[in-house]
Amino acid sequence: MSNAGLAAARAPEPAALAPALLDWWQRHGRKDLPWQDSPTPYRVWVSEIMLQQTQVTTVLRYYPRFLKAFPDIHKLAAAPLDEVLHHWSGLGYYARARNLHRAAGIVCTEHGGELPATLDELMALPGIGRSTAGAILALAGGQRQPILDGNAKRVLARCFAVTGWPGQAAVARRLWQLAEACTPADNVAQYTQAIMDLGATICRRERPQCERCPLAGCCLALQTGQVAALPGRRPQRARPLRRVTAVIVRRSSDGAVLLQKRPADGIWGGLWGLPELADAADLPEWCQRRFGRRPSRVETRPVYRHAFTHFELDIEPAIVQLPRTANCMEADGWLWYKLDAPAEVGLAAPVSRLLQALGDIA
Repeated sequence: MSNAGLAAARAPEPAALAPALLDWWQRHGRKDLPWQDSPTPYRVWVSEIMLQQTQVTTVLRYYPRFLKAFPDIHKLAAAPLDEVLHHWSGLGYYARARNLHRAAGIVCTEHGGELPATLDELMALPGIGRSTAGAILALAGGQRQPILDGNAKRVLARCFAVTGWPGQAAVARRLWQLAEACTPADNVAQYTQAIMDLGATICRRERPQCERCPLAGCCLALQTGQVAALPGRRPQRARPLRRVTAVIVRRSSDGAVLLQKRPADGIWGGLWGLPELADAADLPEWCQRRFGRRPSRVETRPVYRHAFTHFELDIEPAIVQLPRTANCMEADGWLWYKLDAPAEVGLAAPVSRLLQALGDIA
């Protein structure tokens, strides 16, 4: 774009966004999402936690089942963590489920079973940041609280041509200032849903539909040809590669697989998974220590890769056959997982897929 064109571009007035968004939402917004039905603080809270870094289409498969199992905060707080993780299995980012469970316990013991109605008190709970707290208060209580989820960041960054990666402190401060300025005093719940819907359906990261956008006439990024560049992307860093051997010990009597409960913190914290070794060469000694016998046979399967946010993990499955005399009793932190009658415990998605494959070929 020419310098003259850049100079002629004008940022919109923040107060102009709400009327345009509300009018668009009334005609085109999503109004049939399950958490919009009886939007209590608890229902909104669960949906907002699930929607963090997760597509709506994915959450729609989990949310109704989760609410059926834990219809209120008391049921969630009283449930064993294993049961909560079981209903979260496959949704990823399991710290969200652990924090949800912890926060439910705190709310029941310290707040009489009611989620706090102030921003600061909500943000004091595990797993609730400023945007999530604002969404709960706005969507369930109609409070004038700005939100800044990924969709809102994208809309505001483009509309006001805010350059830079939103993860940088200065960029985040500017976006929060705009979020505050654009949030109206009335119809806050509808506005909050509208800006999230616009970012999810129209102002998308890839292939945005600017020709259908109610903010096209005032969007600085569109005027200056910066739509594809905004918001700025996270600086790229090479993700290190790690490798583990996943040990698959099968019980000869029924084909059950031995699982180990993972530590509460770290990768897949609190979930049940396969025992892991740094190297398949360590398998004989590991079996000797754990079962009092060396394996009679080891069969390795092709390595598969699982990507995390900060690294990639190569997993080499190794199926271990033990002598019948080996000591394979359950103990604390260990579980025989029957493929034909699985226990309701939390499993990471790669472990669940591997167990499913074992069941298919059994």
